[in-house]
Amino acid sequence: MPLFGNKFSPKRTPIRKSSIDLVKNNVQDLVSEGRVVYLNLGDQKFKFDDGEWIPEGGEQGSIHKTKQKLKKKLHEVEEENNMLKLKYEMMLNMLTEATIQKQEREELDVYSKKK
Repeated sequence: MPLFGNKFSPKRTPIRKSSIDLVKNNVQDLVSEGRVVYLNLGDQKFKFDDGEWIPEGGEQGSIHKTKQKLKKKLHEVEEENNMLKLKYEMMLNMLTEATIQKQEREELDVYSKKK
């Protein structure tokens, strides 16, 4: 038996006391979807929404809101760009088809004139 105890066997940690009494509060109220989780770090306030921490106020909050607006605008512009690409492809296909039909008609006219 060592004099000062075994330094490699840590002491048992004390049991933590919870500030929430699950007997008094309904567990469903604690995990409901309508419940919002906030986090205060110094002068920053964050809200947990859709798996993401969103800054609520201050400079970071305004930057985040601007970023969200720009993402939305970028998505709209990308959708518009995709629609314009689709219309462009359709117009090229229509032009190609019309050119082929015109050439076929001209070939038929030339062939019928030879006979």
